[in-house]
Amino acid sequence: MPGAGAPRGQGQPPAGMGPLGRPWVVLLTYVLTALEFTCLFMQFSTLPYLSRTLGLDAVTFGYLQTTFGVLQLLGGPVFGRFADRRGARAAFTVSALASSALYVLLAAACSPALPGAALLFASRLPAALIHTMPTAQMVITDLSAPEERPTALSRLGLCLGFGTILGSLLGGTLNAACGIHCPAIIAFVANLLGAALSFTCIPTSTKAASAHGQAAPPGGPTGSLFDLKAITGLLLQPGVLPVFLIKVISGFPSGLFMIMFSIICMDFFGLEPAQSGYLLSFFGLLQMITQGLVIGQLNKHFSEGALLQASVLVFCVVGLAMGLMSSVLHFCLLMPGLIFSLCTLHVVTDSMLTKAVLASDTGTMLGLCASVQPLTRTLGPTLGGFLYRSFGVSIFGHVQFAVNVLVLLVLWRRPLPQKKHRVQ
Repeated sequence: MPGAGAPRGQGQPPAGMGPLGRPWVVLLTYVLTALEFTCLFMQFSTLPYLSRTLGLDAVTFGYLQTTFGVLQLLGGPVFGRFADRRGARAAFTVSALASSALYVLLAAACSPALPGAALLFASRLPAALIHTMPTAQMVITDLSAPEERPTALSRLGLCLGFGTILGSLLGGTLNAACGIHCPAIIAFVANLLGAALSFTCIPTSTKAASAHGQAAPPGGPTGSLFDLKAITGLLLQPGVLPVFLIKVISGFPSGLFMIMFSIICMDFFGLEPAQSGYLLSFFGLLQMITQGLVIGQLNKHFSEGALLQASVLVFCVVGLAMGLMSSVLHFCLLMPGLIFSLCTLHVVTDSMLTKAVLASDTGTMLGLCASVQPLTRTLGPTLGGFLYRSFGVSIFGHVQFAVNVLVLLVLWRRPLPQKKHRVQ
């Protein structure tokens, strides 16, 4: 696994990689990603219950989620450009320190002596700088051959799945055993450790080590980090915008459902915090299997275009079945298909988009990709809450089916061209 993302035929550690060498940098990238998601899902499994303890209703909880989404939406593309210019070490370190700030504010919100609701909203502010996953994707992209990229990126799903399982279990267990503040305190300490590892062990830049073309070293490219014209200009390059739109539109309905998932677990499924944690752990296990094993094998036998069509088709089937769902058992039966579609959609589109831009712009492109989920979190609470109150859980399945049928028809009529990796 340490060398999973390394291109073939790379024997000597390249210049700019530091003393660790490529395999250990890839391994450390996986470790930092797993650490981040473990802490994140510790928070997810307790946040709805903390909100209820502080007296926040469903609408206010939606505003809380929207605040987090807006900040990540605004910060993602700019942070990706920051990673391109300042390098992996700076990006990982800043992200870990921002996570530490979020969790220490979250822990403070649990104190009865402090204004909990205000601190809970304040804890969302560092979200603009928390972008560990796109940073890890940039590192893996820089250190992997184009033909190996979907497999290398999919292995980050092992980290996400591990974090989902461990974080969900720890969040629910620590909440029950030690109090609702305990997960936030442990996440704070863990992210300080991640910041120290990033600053001391991650190389300044991984782009200088790319075997697929010369990239300017960090700080070399001119232009402001906030140059929105340069950032959005990537979307206008050939072959980029159609893939990006499919990524946004196809995954949006399932994103709406996942935004409302914690409320659905409490109200529709009637689950307690520990039971919700077990369900999220099952979600993480399926994600580990899909991204760690299934996608890599499928990538050896099918093109990226075929995998993209397959993910959209399964979205349609799952959406149709979700419209008939009436219990948590039904949802568990639907989860494998939902996870396959979500994982395949994100891995394949990320791979296609990074191949369509210059090697020096992969961080910015992945930052734009990372803004898709915050966009859903921004629009999702309001729209999802309205749909849930007005039509019930089944509406999410109906919307997912209708949207993805249209996307599938477009893909069949106008297949996406396969792009080679651009190096200059």
